[in-house]
Amino acid sequence: MSSPAITSAAIIGSTGLVGSNILSTLLATEAYKPVHAITRRALKATSPNLNAIVDTDTSKWAAALAALAPVPLTVFSALGTTRAAAGGLANQWKIDHDLNIELAKAAKEGGVKTFVFISSAGTRGFPSNFAAYSKMKNGVEDSVKELGFDQAVIIKPGIILGERETSRTTEGMAQMLVRGLGKLSQGVQDTLGQDAAVIARAAVRAAQLADEGKAPSKYWVVEAGDIVRLGRTEWPAEPAATTETTSQ
Repeated sequence: MSSPAITSAAIIGSTGLVGSNILSTLLATEAYKPVHAITRRALKATSPNLNAIVDTDTSKWAAALAALAPVPLTVFSALGTTRAAAGGLANQWKIDHDLNIELAKAAKEGGVKTFVFISSAGTRGFPSNFAAYSKMKNGVEDSVKELGFDQAVIIKPGIILGERETSRTTEGMAQMLVRGLGKLSQGVQDTLGQDAAVIARAAVRAAQLADEGKAPSKYWVVEAGDIVRLGRTEWPAEPAATTETTSQ
């Protein structure tokens, strides 16, 4: 039996909570070689399979993505910030909305087949769809769909569970609530929030299925249930550690 073809991938937003987990998952699975990461700051991850492109000028990122050769089969975007970190809503919009769309366009024009965008749950319902955050996420989702990738995957997690480098008070309180409910019912926790590592694995597995032509649709929206299924339930278990024993 011939070995499956190994193809390259690129990730933007690899220093955030979900993005860093996507990067570590990509490097661990070795499904994509090499893995290109376009980032504003140096990465903690190291691997001979990692090509880190560090540039603090985000206006150059689209060109850097388009210049990758050979063209990555898949691009993951976990790019996002907060209003406080960006210095206001207008600056947040430039990153979360405008830059994501610019990168998606560069990926499409460069010949990328599959585009994976980490969005958020609950952005389409009333009245949340009127919120600025929802408008940013929905705008990127709509643009990715309109660009007509061979495969587009939209990951829509709930509360993202995990420890960030910089704490967010409101999110921290939400995490405590979700984890508290999880002690009563894992199903409730899985509906409301998912661990960053599970979200990342779900994104990688969904991309692999899309690349193999096994996605349920050309534009695949992956919500809580599928995130848990792809990233935890069906994710291959880590090999059990073996110990050596000696006869006595």
